[in-house]
Amino acid sequence: MAIPRRLIALAGLVVIGAGAWTLWPAPATEPWLGYVEGETLYFAAPVAGTLARRDVERGAEVHPGQSLFTLDPRSVDAAVAASAAQVANASAQAADLTDPRQRAPEIDQARAAEASARAQLARAEADFERFSALAAKGFASRTQLDAAREARDVAAAAIRQAQAQQSAGRMTAGRIEQQRAAQAGVAGAQASLRAQQRQRQEIAPVSPVAGQVEQVYYNPGEWVAANQPVVSVIPADRRKIRFFVGQDRVAALHPGNPVTFTCDGCSQPRTATIRYIAPRAEFTPPVIYSEHARAKLVFMVEAALPADQPLPLGLPVAVQP
Repeated sequence: MAIPRRLIALAGLVVIGAGAWTLWPAPATEPWLGYVEGETLYFAAPVAGTLARRDVERGAEVHPGQSLFTLDPRSVDAAVAASAAQVANASAQAADLTDPRQRAPEIDQARAAEASARAQLARAEADFERFSALAAKGFASRTQLDAAREARDVAAAAIRQAQAQQSAGRMTAGRIEQQRAAQAGVAGAQASLRAQQRQRQEIAPVSPVAGQVEQVYYNPGEWVAANQPVVSVIPADRRKIRFFVGQDRVAALHPGNPVTFTCDGCSQPRTATIRYIAPRAEFTPPVIYSEHARAKLVFMVEAALPADQPLPLGLPVAVQP
């Protein structure tokens, strides 16, 4: 069978141009390499103390509201009790100024003092009159007369003091400045109590999120310094993939875009949502093992993983462009 001349000529062109052209399809675009990362929450107490109890272990799953650890509460409980007593004292002082019924015993005491002072005054006046008459006749000394006059004046002053105490007790309110000072004292005591109660909660924190305990730093019985982490947790909804995109492709990506990636052990491709694109370029990090991309400028991109599909931190991933 004769071969057509056109086919022979085409075959010759393919053979001749094999050094410059190829009939094989162009290689697919290389994936963007990266790894799984997480944002860790560190839980500490604002005060120092002995670790009384730790309720979680490294690697354990936690849920919102679950207790993490507790410091020895005895010193904090004592401070709460002292603050509560201060609130009660300040409230009683404020009530004494604003409620006249609280001052009934004082009024009764002032009335009794007035009655006693009146009896003393009557006797002192009689003594003064007698000594005055005796002094006029020369039978009493000047000193005796002065003492009788002084006793009369003291008794009269005691009556005025008792009457003033009764008037103060019958007042429907104390002085405005005193009332304001008393109310300020109550507010200050209540604020101190709230602060102590808050501190009592902070020495026994609970997890605000669902996640996994990454690390525990102290064991029960050890002394924990203030603000030193005792437990760290990786929230389930704060895991992400971090990958690096070449400068020629980054402009096509935007926060909110979905991306597809594969990883070792993943039975099928998974998806993530871009949340952050670095504003500055960098050279490919050494952790990304790629001979082709190691000298290229790239942009770091982060994409959030679904909370119900956790992946271990550090797991390499390959994102499909």
